[in-house]
Amino acid sequence: MSNVVVVGAGQAAAALAAKLRSLGHRGAITLIGDEAAPPYQRPPLSKGYLLGELGEERLWLRSAEFYDEQNISLRLGAPVTSIDRAARTVTVAGDAVSYDDLVLATGSIPRQLPAAIGGALPGVHVVRTLLDVKAKKHRFVPGARVVIVGGGYIGLEGAAVASKLGLDVTVIEAAPRILQRVAAPETSNYFRALHQAHGAKILEGVGLERILGETHVTGVRLADGRELPADFVILGIGIRPATDLAEAAGLALDNGIATDAHGRTSDPHIWAAGDCASFPWKGGRLRLESVGNAIDQAEAVAANITGADAPYHALPWFWSDQYDCKLQIAGLNAGYDRIVTRAGEGDAVSFWYYREDTLLAVDAMNDSRAYMVGKRLIEMGKSPDPVVIADAQTNLKALLK
Repeated sequence: MSNVVVVGAGQAAAALAAKLRSLGHRGAITLIGDEAAPPYQRPPLSKGYLLGELGEERLWLRSAEFYDEQNISLRLGAPVTSIDRAARTVTVAGDAVSYDDLVLATGSIPRQLPAAIGGALPGVHVVRTLLDVKAKKHRFVPGARVVIVGGGYIGLEGAAVASKLGLDVTVIEAAPRILQRVAAPETSNYFRALHQAHGAKILEGVGLERILGETHVTGVRLADGRELPADFVILGIGIRPATDLAEAAGLALDNGIATDAHGRTSDPHIWAAGDCASFPWKGGRLRLESVGNAIDQAEAVAANITGADAPYHALPWFWSDQYDCKLQIAGLNAGYDRIVTRAGEGDAVSFWYYREDTLLAVDAMNDSRAYMVGKRLIEMGKSPDPVVIADAQTNLKALLK
């Protein structure tokens, strides 16, 4: 029976361990995480947890009893420092832990700003771990001034929570518009208006020159010379795959830890899943940063460890909660050349991405029906006529027949 060691104790690791047991794997399973907390949900950290709506234990993916009942060992609070591929061991806290199959589910790391421009000042925060959020939670008090660097989904979710709690919020984005890397102008316009309606200031097309302060953040200076006061700063400037351990072990990298279609790395005894892993996709390689992919890819790897020999077929989906808006995204919009707008009921709206006549993706705001139908259409390889999609009288569900 294979002895499986998983480096990482997040969403992918928890999904993989549970799937192994459900598939009948009877060998040892060990999850090793550098955080002291058991595997937990990350998305609510910057929303429900920060708002005080969720306690810490409600973040946990599984109860402590689950791991005991399933004979899954948790080794928490210490990072794996090296992999010995020849001996098939990993080193953690000075101990060598042996494996037959090793899974790297190391996730991703928030990008930081250089210390030379104030990135290391007290009062500069990122949003990734429970400790990250605990470190800044006390700063979210009415009237406090926060500058959020980066107008992607992480930054905008933080802005929404801060606005709801009564803070003075400014988002700065170096690109010409928020969400430029991930969404169409229509979606950017929707969320810009939403944030402005709640009092947040959105500054686009201007970069950050430096964070001001000597012993603590006092403000920021923008590239155009403006200075904004700030009691603290949140960085939402993206993440990078956590590949340092894999690189030191000599594994192949390609926008993350490179795997084959089954989830194997360049070492046949080592697998990877989640934010850290890239995999074959439509003639190229793809790395997805989402809960959905972390779960699906990890479960595919678990199946292959137990002998399924089945390639992973990604079905990308994402979501974001901001104020009273639930954004649901199906598919990948890369290469689109046309946006079709569909009005839903009430304030619902959806934007459908096409490349010529092919449906690529859907952004649905408060419109779960448009999201679900769009997701199914993409999975089925169907592309309805854009004119039909734009007609609010069209029965979307009928398009699935």
